[in-house]
Amino acid sequence: MSIRTFICAALAGGGLLASATAAAIDFDLGKIVSGVKQLKTAVIGPDQQEEHELGRIAAATLLGAAKPMSNRELQAYVGKVGLWVALQSERPDLPWRFAVLDDNSINAFAAPGGYVFVTRGLLARLHNEAELAGVLGHEISHVVLKHHLKALRREAGTQLLSDLGSDALAQKAGRASIPPELLNTVSAQAKTLYTRGLDKSDEYAADQLGVQLAGHAGYDPYGLLAVLQTLDSMDSNDGSLALLYQTHPRPADRLAQLDKLSEQLDAFGQQPTLEPRFVASASAAVTAKK
Repeated sequence: MSIRTFICAALAGGGLLASATAAAIDFDLGKIVSGVKQLKTAVIGPDQQEEHELGRIAAATLLGAAKPMSNRELQAYVGKVGLWVALQSERPDLPWRFAVLDDNSINAFAAPGGYVFVTRGLLARLHNEAELAGVLGHEISHVVLKHHLKALRREAGTQLLSDLGSDALAQKAGRASIPPELLNTVSAQAKTLYTRGLDKSDEYAADQLGVQLAGHAGYDPYGLLAVLQTLDSMDSNDGSLALLYQTHPRPADRLAQLDKLSEQLDAFGQQPTLEPRFVASASAAVTAKK
Protein backbone atom coordinates (compact mmCIF):
# COMPACT_ATOMS: atom_id res chain seq x y z
CA MET A 1 0.00 0.00 0.00
CA SER A 2 1.39 3.42 -0.92
CA ILE A 3 1.41 6.29 1.57
CA ARG A 4 -1.23 8.04 -0.54
CA THR A 5 -3.49 4.97 -0.44
CA PHE A 6 -3.01 4.70 3.31
CA ILE A 7 -3.90 8.34 3.89
CA CYS A 8 -7.01 8.06 1.74
CA ALA A 9 -8.10 4.96 3.64
CA ALA A 10 -7.46 6.70 6.94
CA LEU A 11 -9.45 9.78 6.00
CA ALA A 12 -12.26 7.55 4.83
CA GLY A 13 -12.54 6.05 8.30
CA GLY A 14 -11.55 2.49 7.39
CA GLY A 15 -10.49 -0.28 9.74
CA LEU A 16 -6.88 0.84 9.74
CA LEU A 17 -7.90 4.28 10.94
CA ALA A 18 -10.02 2.81 13.71
CA SER A 19 -7.15 0.59 14.80
CA ALA A 20 -4.63 3.41 14.77
CA THR A 21 -6.95 5.81 16.55
CA ALA A 22 -7.60 3.32 19.33
CA ALA A 23 -3.88 2.72 19.62
CA ALA A 24 -3.21 6.43 19.85
CA ILE A 25 -5.68 7.40 22.55
CA ASP A 26 -5.61 4.40 24.90
CA PHE A 27 -2.96 5.94 27.12
CA ASP A 28 -4.79 6.66 30.35
CA LEU A 29 -2.27 6.36 33.21
CA GLY A 30 -4.77 4.61 35.44
CA LYS A 31 -5.41 1.97 32.79
CA ILE A 32 -1.71 1.38 32.28
CA VAL A 33 -1.01 1.01 35.99
CA SER A 34 -4.09 -1.18 36.39
CA GLY A 35 -2.83 -3.29 33.53
CA VAL A 36 0.45 -3.74 35.39
CA LYS A 37 -1.25 -4.64 38.66
CA GLN A 38 -3.92 -6.88 37.15
CA LEU A 39 -2.33 -8.72 34.25
CA LYS A 40 -4.71 -10.56 31.99
CA THR A 41 -3.99 -14.20 31.24
CA ALA A 42 -1.76 -14.31 28.17
CA VAL A 43 -1.64 -16.97 25.49
CA ILE A 44 1.78 -15.92 24.19
CA GLY A 45 5.19 -17.40 24.88
CA PRO A 46 7.24 -16.65 28.01
CA ASP A 47 9.60 -14.22 26.27
CA GLN A 48 6.72 -12.17 24.87
CA GLN A 49 4.94 -12.32 28.23
CA GLU A 50 8.02 -10.90 29.91
CA GLU A 51 8.31 -8.17 27.28
CA HIS A 52 4.62 -7.33 27.69
CA GLU A 53 4.93 -7.01 31.46
CA LEU A 54 8.20 -5.08 31.46
CA GLY A 55 6.79 -2.75 28.79
CA ARG A 56 3.69 -1.97 30.83
CA ILE A 57 5.79 -1.17 33.88
CA ALA A 58 8.17 1.02 31.87
CA ALA A 59 5.25 2.82 30.17
CA ALA A 60 3.59 3.46 33.53
CA THR A 61 6.87 4.89 34.83
CA LEU A 62 7.14 7.28 31.88
CA LEU A 63 3.50 8.31 32.15
CA GLY A 64 4.02 9.04 35.82
CA ALA A 65 6.46 11.80 34.83
CA ALA A 66 4.40 13.37 32.03
CA LYS A 67 0.77 12.87 31.03
CA PRO A 68 -0.43 12.59 27.43
CA MET A 69 -1.93 15.68 25.80
CA SER A 70 -5.72 15.73 25.93
CA ASN A 71 -6.13 16.57 22.22
CA ARG A 72 -7.68 13.39 20.77
CA GLU A 73 -7.30 14.49 17.15
CA LEU A 74 -3.58 15.10 17.63
CA GLN A 75 -3.10 11.76 19.37
CA ALA A 76 -5.01 9.97 16.61
CA TYR A 77 -2.93 11.65 13.92
CA VAL A 78 0.40 10.68 15.51
CA GLY A 79 -0.97 7.18 16.10
CA LYS A 80 -1.86 6.77 12.41
CA VAL A 81 1.58 7.86 11.25
CA GLY A 82 3.31 5.69 13.86
CA LEU A 83 1.26 2.59 13.11
CA TRP A 84 1.90 2.88 9.38
CA VAL A 85 5.66 3.09 9.97
CA ALA A 86 5.53 0.21 12.47
CA LEU A 87 3.74 -1.96 9.92
CA GLN A 88 6.87 -1.78 7.75
CA SER A 89 8.95 -3.41 10.51
CA GLU A 90 9.63 -7.05 11.32
CA ARG A 91 7.20 -6.83 14.26
CA PRO A 92 3.96 -5.51 12.74
CA ASP A 93 1.83 -7.71 14.99
CA LEU A 94 2.75 -5.97 18.25
CA PRO A 95 -0.07 -3.99 19.94
CA TRP A 96 1.57 -0.67 19.03
CA ARG A 97 0.60 2.37 21.12
CA PHE A 98 1.63 5.97 20.38
CA ALA A 99 1.15 9.12 22.46
CA VAL A 100 2.21 12.76 22.59
CA LEU A 101 3.29 13.70 26.11
CA ASP A 102 2.37 17.13 27.46
CA ASP A 103 5.97 18.10 28.14
CA ASN A 104 8.03 21.03 26.84
CA SER A 105 11.27 19.06 26.79
CA ILE A 106 12.56 17.83 23.43
CA ASN A 107 12.64 14.04 23.49
CA ALA A 108 11.03 10.77 22.47
CA PHE A 109 10.90 7.39 24.22
CA ALA A 110 9.94 3.78 23.62
CA ALA A 111 9.13 0.90 25.94
CA PRO A 112 9.13 -2.85 25.29
CA GLY A 113 6.06 -4.32 23.68
CA GLY A 114 5.22 -1.44 21.33
CA TYR A 115 4.86 1.72 23.47
CA VAL A 116 6.12 4.90 21.77
CA PHE A 117 6.05 8.44 23.19
CA VAL A 118 7.02 11.81 21.70
CA THR A 119 6.99 15.05 23.69
CA ARG A 120 5.07 18.16 22.73
CA GLY A 121 8.38 20.05 22.81
CA LEU A 122 9.87 17.84 20.11
CA LEU A 123 6.69 17.84 18.02
CA ALA A 124 6.77 21.66 18.04
CA ARG A 125 10.24 21.55 16.42
CA LEU A 126 9.16 19.38 13.50
CA HIS A 127 8.25 20.79 10.09
CA ASN A 128 6.51 17.97 8.25
CA GLU A 129 5.14 14.45 8.45
CA ALA A 130 8.32 12.87 7.07
CA GLU A 131 10.22 14.28 10.05
CA LEU A 132 7.58 12.85 12.40
CA ALA A 133 7.84 9.48 10.65
CA GLY A 134 11.62 9.57 11.08
CA VAL A 135 11.35 10.28 14.81
CA LEU A 136 8.74 7.57 15.31
CA GLY A 137 10.76 5.20 13.13
CA HIS A 138 13.73 5.62 15.47
CA GLU A 139 11.64 4.74 18.53
CA ILE A 140 9.86 1.89 16.74
CA SER A 141 13.30 0.50 15.88
CA HIS A 142 14.25 0.41 19.58
CA VAL A 143 11.23 -1.85 20.15
CA VAL A 144 11.88 -3.98 17.07
CA LEU A 145 15.52 -4.49 18.09
CA LYS A 146 14.48 -5.00 21.76
CA HIS A 147 17.01 -2.47 23.05
CA HIS A 148 15.10 -1.45 26.18
CA LEU A 149 14.00 -5.01 26.85
CA LYS A 150 17.59 -6.23 26.79
CA ALA A 151 18.74 -3.32 28.97
CA LEU A 152 16.00 -3.95 31.54
CA ARG A 153 16.94 -7.63 31.58
CA ARG A 154 20.53 -6.68 32.34
CA GLU A 155 19.40 -4.28 35.06
CA ALA A 156 16.96 -6.72 36.59
CA GLY A 157 19.21 -9.74 36.77
CA THR A 158 18.31 -13.40 36.57
CA GLN A 159 16.59 -13.66 39.95
CA LEU A 160 14.25 -10.72 39.38
CA LEU A 161 13.22 -11.98 35.97
CA SER A 162 12.65 -15.41 37.48
CA ASP A 163 10.40 -13.78 40.08
CA LEU A 164 8.54 -11.86 37.39
CA GLY A 165 8.04 -15.03 35.37
CA SER A 166 6.91 -16.95 38.44
CA ASP A 167 4.40 -14.22 39.23
CA ALA A 168 2.98 -14.44 35.72
CA LEU A 169 2.48 -18.17 36.17
CA ALA A 170 0.91 -17.59 39.58
CA GLN A 171 -1.45 -15.03 38.05
CA LYS A 172 -2.62 -17.64 35.58
CA ALA A 173 -3.34 -19.90 38.53
CA GLY A 174 -5.53 -17.26 40.12
CA ARG A 175 -3.37 -14.59 41.79
CA ALA A 176 -4.45 -11.18 40.54
CA SER A 177 -1.43 -8.91 40.81
CA ILE A 178 2.33 -8.46 40.79
CA PRO A 179 3.67 -8.10 44.37
CA PRO A 180 4.22 -4.38 45.15
CA GLU A 181 7.89 -4.88 46.02
CA LEU A 182 8.55 -6.52 42.65
CA LEU A 183 6.62 -3.81 40.81
CA ASN A 184 8.54 -1.07 42.65
CA THR A 185 11.89 -2.68 41.90
CA VAL A 186 11.26 -2.99 38.17
CA SER A 187 9.80 0.54 38.05
CA ALA A 188 12.89 1.96 39.75
CA GLN A 189 15.14 0.19 37.27
CA ALA A 190 13.08 1.53 34.38
CA LYS A 191 13.39 5.06 35.75
CA THR A 192 17.16 4.67 35.99
CA LEU A 193 17.35 3.40 32.42
CA TYR A 194 15.32 6.27 30.96
CA THR A 195 17.36 8.93 32.76
CA ARG A 196 20.69 7.33 31.86
CA GLY A 197 19.89 6.21 28.33
CA LEU A 198 20.88 3.27 26.14
CA ASP A 199 24.29 2.52 24.70
CA LYS A 200 25.38 4.77 21.83
CA SER A 201 25.52 1.74 19.55
CA ASP A 202 21.80 1.12 20.23
CA GLU A 203 20.94 4.71 19.32
CA TYR A 204 22.93 4.55 16.09
CA ALA A 205 21.26 1.25 15.16
CA ALA A 206 17.80 2.71 15.82
CA ASP A 207 18.65 5.72 13.63
CA GLN A 208 19.75 3.50 10.77
CA LEU A 209 16.74 1.20 10.88
CA GLY A 210 14.36 4.10 11.58
CA VAL A 211 15.20 6.04 8.42
CA GLN A 212 14.75 2.88 6.37
CA LEU A 213 11.34 2.16 7.93
CA ALA A 214 10.23 5.72 7.13
CA GLY A 215 11.45 5.26 3.57
CA HIS A 216 9.60 1.97 3.17
CA ALA A 217 6.48 3.69 4.55
CA GLY A 218 6.64 6.09 1.58
CA TYR A 219 8.12 9.13 3.33
CA ASP A 220 11.23 11.12 2.49
CA PRO A 221 13.81 9.01 4.37
CA TYR A 222 15.85 12.12 5.14
CA GLY A 223 13.19 13.30 7.61
CA LEU A 224 15.11 12.14 10.68
CA LEU A 225 18.31 13.73 9.39
CA ALA A 226 16.43 17.03 9.04
CA VAL A 227 15.31 16.74 12.67
CA LEU A 228 18.87 16.08 13.82
CA GLN A 229 20.07 19.11 11.84
CA THR A 230 17.44 21.24 13.60
CA LEU A 231 18.56 19.97 17.00
CA ASP A 232 22.22 20.48 16.12
CA SER A 233 21.52 24.13 15.26
CA MET A 234 19.98 24.80 18.69
CA ASP A 235 21.89 26.12 21.69
CA SER A 236 23.22 23.04 23.48
CA ASN A 237 22.61 24.83 26.79
CA ASP A 238 18.88 25.06 26.09
CA GLY A 239 17.18 23.42 29.07
CA SER A 240 14.66 21.65 26.86
CA LEU A 241 17.51 19.58 25.40
CA ALA A 242 19.00 18.50 28.74
CA LEU A 243 17.48 15.01 28.96
CA LEU A 244 17.92 14.34 25.23
CA TYR A 245 21.64 15.10 25.45
CA GLN A 246 21.88 13.05 28.62
CA THR A 247 20.37 9.97 27.00
CA HIS A 248 21.46 10.23 23.33
CA PRO A 249 24.63 10.89 21.34
CA ARG A 250 25.06 14.44 20.06
CA PRO A 251 23.05 15.17 16.89
CA ALA A 252 26.26 15.84 14.92
CA ASP A 253 27.58 12.38 15.82
CA ARG A 254 24.29 10.76 14.80
CA LEU A 255 24.34 12.63 11.49
CA ALA A 256 27.88 11.42 10.83
CA GLN A 257 26.75 7.83 11.32
CA LEU A 258 23.71 8.26 9.09
CA ASP A 259 25.83 9.79 6.35
CA LYS A 260 27.13 6.26 5.71
CA LEU A 261 23.63 5.32 4.49
CA SER A 262 23.35 8.08 1.88
CA GLU A 263 23.42 5.70 -1.10
CA GLN A 264 20.75 3.46 0.44
CA LEU A 265 18.53 6.43 1.23
CA ASP A 266 18.98 7.96 -2.22
CA ALA A 267 17.70 4.66 -3.66
CA PHE A 268 14.23 5.48 -2.32
CA GLY A 269 14.03 8.33 -4.80
CA GLN A 270 11.99 11.46 -4.25
CA GLN A 271 9.29 10.76 -1.67
CA PRO A 272 6.89 13.23 -0.01
CA THR A 273 7.33 15.16 3.23
CA LEU A 274 3.59 15.96 3.54
CA GLU A 275 4.20 19.32 5.19
CA PRO A 276 0.65 20.72 4.67
CA ARG A 277 -0.91 17.66 6.30
CA PHE A 278 1.45 17.92 9.27
CA VAL A 279 0.82 21.62 9.73
CA ALA A 280 -2.95 21.09 9.63
CA SER A 281 -2.92 18.10 11.97
CA ALA A 282 -0.14 18.73 14.46
CA SER A 283 1.53 22.12 14.40
CA ALA A 284 -1.58 24.15 15.18
CA ALA A 285 -2.54 21.92 18.11
CA VAL A 286 0.95 22.04 19.62
CA THR A 287 1.30 25.80 19.13
CA ALA A 288 -2.11 26.45 20.67
CA LYS A 289 -1.11 24.50 23.79
CA LYS A 290 1.94 26.65 24.52
